Amino acid sequence: MAATLLSATAVETFVLGDVLRAVATGLEKPVVVILILLVFGVIALFGWLIAELFTERRHLKVKLPELLDNIRAGTGPIQDVISESGLLKSQKEALLELTRHTAFNDNMLEALAIRLVEQEQAKYDKVLRFSELATRLGPMFGLLGTLIPLGPGIIALGQGDTFALSTALLTAFDTTITGLSVAAVATIISAVRRAWYKDYMSILEVLAGCVLEVIKETNMTGVAE
Repeated sequence: MAATLLSATAVETFVLGDVLRAVATGLEKPVVVILILLVFGVIALFGWLIAELFTERRHLKVKLPELLDNIRAGTGPIQDVISESGLLKSQKEALLELTRHTAFNDNMLEALAIRLVEQEQAKYDKVLRFSELATRLGPMFGLLGTLIPLGPGIIALGQGDTFALSTALLTAFDTTITGLSVAAVATIISAVRRAWYKDYMSILEVLAGCVLEVIKETNMTGVAE
């Protein structure tokens, strides 16, 4: 009776092992395809970074203290000062949107300023999400690509098939290197972009606060008159 139960348990374990092995074997090609797609995705992200460097980043030429003085001094219409500054296009649009609603009360103006800043931050977070996703997925699929071929490789080792073993190990090493390389490049891209966007947001927040104060002072002057 005990022998029968042990035999039944062994059969169930064997069947379940075959199912798991079939699942793992079926995942090998999709994992390799995903790793290849991640490689092309990281190459595209790197090209996007270079393009951003020579378009937006290169054209950001603003001396913040001087621009703040010009806005506060009121030497000209605030819209002209913002439009002629060396700010990024999106920064100009956000600040100009704030100046279009001078009839709002103080609370509404502050709420609008916060909303505009949050929208700009959300745009940058969306861009960062691509490289951060590649940073996480690269090692995960690299590890999967490493472990999946090891099963057949171990079986080949037991059968003395060195060619199959070497092929499995080569696949394992290639997927590991690919996954880690994807993660490394994506991490660098995220770090560079995060530094840029932190600078952009700092400039926008300071200028939005300054524009807000100027509009409030102008409204108060108009009421007093």
